[in-house]
Amino acid sequence: MIARRDYRLHNMDQGGRCRTSSERLDAAKVWVIGNVKFQKQEQQKMNYTYLLKCADDTLYCGWTNQLDKRLKAHNEGKGAKYTRARRPVSLAYYEIFETKEEAMRREAAIKKLSRKDKLKLVAGSPL
Repeated sequence: MIARRDYRLHNMDQGGRCRTSSERLDAAKVWVIGNVKFQKQEQQKMNYTYLLKCADDTLYCGWTNQLDKRLKAHNEGKGAKYTRARRPVSLAYYEIFETKEEAMRREAAIKKLSRKDKLKLVAGSPL
């Protein structure tokens, strides 16, 4: 299971409805990575801070505005230098932000955490 925290102002409930309106997600605009559903519109506007679990059991933290493409790039060896020699990688945790500055700030904060604290994030425990 992938842990996720959503810091968007207008996020979706479990029924696929926006909390600010009753519109349903268009099924053609939804795709799945692992067991997580994404929305095309969300990918274009949102910024993500994420943790990857590498093949050697280490964790890598980064940020992006297109999570699916970034994960694919990491696994193709076109992502960060750190993950190239540690493939395959899998998405372990992510958070969604409105702005890239918020995502970058959170990335810096997560990188300062100990491995133990990062694993707590992945497990879904609050810090």
